[in-house]
Amino acid sequence: MKKLLLLALVAAGGFLVYRQVQADKAEQDLWTEATDPVPAGNKN
Repeated sequence: MKKLLLLALVAAGGFLVYRQVQADKAEQDLWTEATDPVPAGNKN
């Protein structure tokens, strides 16, 4: 029973880390888009 609880806690922790990494990536992508000196539609 303790192993199952430990496994559930590790899985939950991994999921939270994964969500935070995805959120950080999305925020970085947004900043990159907002501060890009060349508008996305005008790249040649």
